[in-house]
Amino acid sequence: MKKWPVLVFILLLAVVPLIPGVPEFWINQLNAIGIASLVVIGLVVLTGVGGLTSFGQATFVGVGAYASAWLTTVHAQSPWLGLILGIVLTLLLAFILAQITLRLSGHYLSLATIAVCLIFYYLYGNMPFLGRHDGIPGIPPISFFGYPLLQAQSIYYLIWFVVLLAAWTGINLLNSRSGRAIRSLKNGEKMAQSFGVHTFHYKVIAFIYAAVLAGLAGWLYAHEQRAVSPSTFGINYGIEYLFMMVVGSVASVWGGIFGAAVILTLKDQIQDIAPRLFDTSTNFELIVFGVLVVLVLHHARDGLWPIVTGFFSSLFRKGGTRVTAASSWWSEAPLLDKKEKPQKDSTLLQVKTIRKQFGGLVAVNDIDFSVNAGQIVGLIGPNGAGKSTTFNLITGVLPLTSGSIVFRGKPLASATAEEIARLGVARSFQHTQLLPQMSVLENVALGAHLRRSAGALRSLLRLDRQDEAALLREAAIQLERVGLAESMHELAGNLSLGKQRIVEVARALALDPSLLLLDEPAAGLRYLEKQELAEVLSALRDEGMSILLVEHDMDFVMKLTNHLVVMDFGTKIAEGSPAQIQQNEKVLQAYLGGLDDEVVVDEPPVGNVGNNEVHA
Repeated sequence: MKKWPVLVFILLLAVVPLIPGVPEFWINQLNAIGIASLVVIGLVVLTGVGGLTSFGQATFVGVGAYASAWLTTVHAQSPWLGLILGIVLTLLLAFILAQITLRLSGHYLSLATIAVCLIFYYLYGNMPFLGRHDGIPGIPPISFFGYPLLQAQSIYYLIWFVVLLAAWTGINLLNSRSGRAIRSLKNGEKMAQSFGVHTFHYKVIAFIYAAVLAGLAGWLYAHEQRAVSPSTFGINYGIEYLFMMVVGSVASVWGGIFGAAVILTLKDQIQDIAPRLFDTSTNFELIVFGVLVVLVLHHARDGLWPIVTGFFSSLFRKGGTRVTAASSWWSEAPLLDKKEKPQKDSTLLQVKTIRKQFGGLVAVNDIDFSVNAGQIVGLIGPNGAGKSTTFNLITGVLPLTSGSIVFRGKPLASATAEEIARLGVARSFQHTQLLPQMSVLENVALGAHLRRSAGALRSLLRLDRQDEAALLREAAIQLERVGLAESMHELAGNLSLGKQRIVEVARALALDPSLLLLDEPAAGLRYLEKQELAEVLSALRDEGMSILLVEHDMDFVMKLTNHLVVMDFGTKIAEGSPAQIQQNEKVLQAYLGGLDDEVVVDEPPVGNVGNNEVHA
């Protein structure tokens, strides 16, 4: 969202209470929208962006509300001490629940949050010191420099100041190193782990952030309403907060605020009109909300906010001119440090008799080969031969059944994907795993995640700009290196399949690896694009980088590689130089089907090392 609409929004918020004759009901409604917006901003980060569905945010609202209500009424303490107690209890509860629930996934996580919400709802209603189902009345107002915020107009500014502060921190978080890691949780968790992202750590961060905002909302609610009871912290409200996010936006903080406004305004109008129309007090708003959510999921899966912003953008766009990409504010950032590459021709990777079984299926059967520094090794064979499984074993995505893998003298058998990435192993994937709603530049910057250390707290407060600039500059350098600099500000999902594969190569290079594993990088590329990719890979080899390549284009493989390993049904059937593999009758008959006469392999290739004897 651009700066001027935000400034207009803030100005409108500031002047509404000052309008002569403005109904107090409007102010109360805006207060309710603001308090709900805090919860929804957290849900945008946790559920909309992070993909971790929580029905239990009302639980944390209740913790913040009851903690302050109990402290200020029973012990006559300041509401500000109530805020501290509420936040501490929320942090403690969120951390404990995160350790339990976030190890679940899919519908199990959703069911766990529902269970937590139900448990705390009954706790609120049965604890004598919390007033049981009657709740806690007579909560004192918040005092600000000795001035009690008794009226709706007086607490209004505090509520919306907190909302705007939360929106600022949410935007800062999402547009940062930590934010890219959180975005990867939804559709690219395994991919992110391959680049050193500790995904569970970022799940906990998103969960705690959303919980703290909900607890803060509870504190404001308690002192705005001056009373609390369990009915406002049940599962119905947890679902309603999710409705607000789905209707507003699953990816935009401002859209979350918009969703809260839409749902609460509709709820009030329906509760006012429906009883007069149908002569009943049935909760018709739940029916309307259900229908609205179904319609939004079918016709506007990203929420209504992108439609609204798109409409106004088209109105203010001069002459239909397309908005250009963001300025490159990071272009003068210092370069990231590079790791020292291994000595040329030294043994970098040793794969020793590795085996992988899935039940009774042997996917990889006692494979062994090695990769030397400054060498491109091809791993070829038909679909189903076990090539990608071998990649997953090397990068720690799958555990070994038996055998060993040694990288630069360090065994990888028990190493996690994050630890292997830290050692300097990067990869692309057989099926592209980009984050489509992020720009190309941000996708590549995710590959450099390990090369800076700015944490979530620095990101929230926008104290990470130097680190962020360095990461984005590195991403831009790698995109220029592979010939996609002009596409850096486009959404990754809008690129052709061929360009997406090149982006994956750039993302892998952003890790500054010693060993690059490329799984069918030339698939979907045109002839000239393949030639350009081959030049890039050859240049990397000349710089001392090692590459393990899986590819079905034999012309591409034969001209580029130093050494080939041929697999079939999980077993190595041949190994040698490209020229030797071309002359191997077993390989020719089984896989290559003969090569074009025009294919000429210079023997030996540049940087060719090792024994070229064919083992078949």
